[in-house]
Amino acid sequence: MSAQAQPEVAVPAAARHGYAPVWDTGTDSLLWVDVPARTVHRMTVDRVDHSMEVPQAVSSARPRSRGGLVLHLAEGVALFDADGEHRVWLVYWARDGVRGGATAIDRKGRLWASTVREDESGDGWLARVTDDGAAKIALDGLAAACGVGWSPDDARMYFADSATGRVDVLDFDVAAGTATGRRPLCEVGGEPAGLCVDADGCVWVAVRDAAQIRRYTPEGELDRCVELPVRRPTDCCFGGPDLTDLYVTSARDGVSDPGDTDGAVLVVPGIGTGLRTPAFTG
Repeated sequence: MSAQAQPEVAVPAAARHGYAPVWDTGTDSLLWVDVPARTVHRMTVDRVDHSMEVPQAVSSARPRSRGGLVLHLAEGVALFDADGEHRVWLVYWARDGVRGGATAIDRKGRLWASTVREDESGDGWLARVTDDGAAKIALDGLAAACGVGWSPDDARMYFADSATGRVDVLDFDVAAGTATGRRPLCEVGGEPAGLCVDADGCVWVAVRDAAQIRRYTPEGELDRCVELPVRRPTDCCFGGPDLTDLYVTSARDGVSDPGDTDGAVLVVPGIGTGLRTPAFTG
């Protein structure tokens, strides 16, 4: 099952906890964050990485259709202008011991954001957030929500909670923005982290502390495995001008005797074809 793929270092950053990579098609650049370092990064096509400090731990940065970024911060979801100088809270849900988790944008430009308790006690949630700031909880009782994605036809939502050790699938109604019928897709055999979906409908999952990215078919069968030169991969996305390169973030925190590449952003060129990530409509 091992893929003939050669990961490369795209950004040699020693990130404490790199996370939430996404290809911004509007600027042909990769957005990613270092969660506890409170930094948002943007890597250009020539692999130059620029960073911006923000006031709180940040679990994702996503492009907005009106320009600027929407950030998932420790205390909620906020809108920032392009240079980070102006912030407006869209949703404010600050609670002690709670931080941001996974974030994704659906085809209608709605944002899906999860929360995670630091003690993973199981009362986190996944909420759908619209451009007017309305938030509706779609799933609750979550311990460590870490990945959200959709099938190419929008009929399915995929969801990973690292505490369960599996990826689940739900029936998705793209018009209504609802997800129902949660059920297991696959047991990962480790702790799943972030995920993304390719144009064939397969789910790529970063497996924490396994130094691997694994691809699962829509039927939940493992059909590909990519070995990585980092011990704690955290998330993945397809990017590049043709969306054929797989980018992988990683963490240095929690890795005993970290190596030179732990905390770097990796890229596996030409390994598949991804789906375009919409911008948030807010």
